[in-house]
Amino acid sequence: MASTASRIVRTTVLVVFGIIWLLPVYLLVINASKSPQAYDSNQSWIPTGMDLLSNMAEAWQLSNLGDSIASTVIYAVVSPLIAVIVGAAAGFAIVALGLKRGFFWFAFIFGGTVFPLQMILLPLFDGYSRVGLFDTQVGMIIVYTVISIPFSAFVMRNFFTGIAHNVFEAAVVDGASTWRIFTRIYLPMASSALVAVFILQATFIWNDLLLGLTLAQSDNVRPIVTTLSGMQSTYGGAQLSTVLAAGILVSLPTVVLFLFTQKFFSRGLALGQY
Repeated sequence: MASTASRIVRTTVLVVFGIIWLLPVYLLVINASKSPQAYDSNQSWIPTGMDLLSNMAEAWQLSNLGDSIASTVIYAVVSPLIAVIVGAAAGFAIVALGLKRGFFWFAFIFGGTVFPLQMILLPLFDGYSRVGLFDTQVGMIIVYTVISIPFSAFVMRNFFTGIAHNVFEAAVVDGASTWRIFTRIYLPMASSALVAVFILQATFIWNDLLLGLTLAQSDNVRPIVTTLSGMQSTYGGAQLSTVLAAGILVSLPTVVLFLFTQKFFSRGLALGQY
């Protein structure tokens, strides 16, 4: 009886918090569904329009969302992919290979996250301008990859710590090379963690605004959120309902990504091996 009451209370609390969490999304949808002519500054709790799809189409026409989405897909796929491989290699070297002064190298890699990103924007902008990486897709891929590596190394080191060292020793006795052990044994065992890190970093890159504003200015280079923010202009900007509809359109890929990979994501966060 007590367990039933506890389950009911727990379910009720989760439902209440879920509703509170979804309220901003509800407001976003109903206000993005208003026609630009009917929109005013007062937020409405009752749906008064059915123009969401037309507002999305207008947002697509008014801005270069297509070019920005294509660039952001490249950033959100290539950079996290490189980062998880490099992070996994670092974790493997520190844990499995017993790298000399391994903790120092781990602290060195992860230490880059200690400083706020805003502190390095000015020297980063200056350096990119000097070497010709400013406003280039290659430059954006490089900076997103570098930012993603520390977290990837942190997660993968912790994951590989949970794998018995006997696995590595047995593979060495069987004559497997270090590369083969890493690619055929450790990486497959860490698939859930790799997917979880990839999703988190891809979501971060997709939602980035600061680096996009600082290091890019062309429509075919700027990340999608930077283009979205450019729609809100004091002079000649799009109507707010159109901007809200564009925000929903931009958010859909990350929602779909999470829905299709939530099983791996949950296992990866729990540092499960299978």
